Amino acid sequence: MTTIPGLHHVTAISGAPQPNVDFFTETLGQRLVKKTVNFDDPGTYHLYYGDAAGSPGTILTFFPFADSGPGRAGPGMASAYAYAIPTADFDRITDDLAVAGHTTAGAGLRFGERVVTLRDPDGAPVELIESTEATDTHGFHSVTLWVRDPERTLRLLSDVFGYQLTGSEQDGATERHRLVVPGAGRGRIVDVIRVEGAQAGRQGAGTIHHVAFRARDDADQLEWMERLASAGHRTTPVTDRQYFNAIYFREPGGVLFEIATDPPGFAIDEAADRLGQALKLPPQYEPMRARIERVLPPLRVRS
Repeated sequence: MTTIPGLHHVTAISGAPQPNVDFFTETLGQRLVKKTVNFDDPGTYHLYYGDAAGSPGTILTFFPFADSGPGRAGPGMASAYAYAIPTADFDRITDDLAVAGHTTAGAGLRFGERVVTLRDPDGAPVELIESTEATDTHGFHSVTLWVRDPERTLRLLSDVFGYQLTGSEQDGATERHRLVVPGAGRGRIVDVIRVEGAQAGRQGAGTIHHVAFRARDDADQLEWMERLASAGHRTTPVTDRQYFNAIYFREPGGVLFEIATDPPGFAIDEAADRLGQALKLPPQYEPMRARIERVLPPLRVRS
């Protein structure tokens, strides 16, 4: 059975864009690989962070709504994402962050791996997990899905996407299940949690909007669409997102899933060594460029 290769990207909501850029480019050392607009709301940025090439499995994106109220993670939402940190660098990186006041006290263990959580400018958790497989600090380790009834979500991930359940842990009121997809790609882990007595979540600044999985190409994406339909999960039609094609659906626990193609990638409209420097607009918004640039606040990215 063909399996999902892993995560393509995670998309979240933030408040004002400049603190977001400062945190992810300076504090975490990610590259701003694309500065564009929300295709459904061109008066708002859509910012993409990742490794130098904008590789699938490293991409974290934000819709920065300056006037957004604070959100709260809850059942039916992805509640956290984690970066994989090489073992050789984990102590140095987490110590430096702690000295700068960014981390929580100490490192906990999750399935035998050390994990530290810091907070972005909107209070959202950013997890750093020690990994013997990581070769840099840009790739995802995992994403956490928060659902009320894990069984149907676990079944979709295992029976349709090809993930394998490798273990479960209980930490107080939180029940956590770990699934891993075979292969060597980045972002191969999905955790599914259930929290006893959890309150409903609320979308807003500091929350995750959706989780995107990889399709190797357009043909692969169409196969996933057909496989999902056969399993009773109807997706949207294919949507052109300029840097990838996308289909969307809600998994049984309520989390919004996307399957995004690896190509064409982020170098389609600017040179690889200049990624993220210019405001890039999809063709339908180019006639509105002057008006859009007047509305969007200027952004500073320190080199």
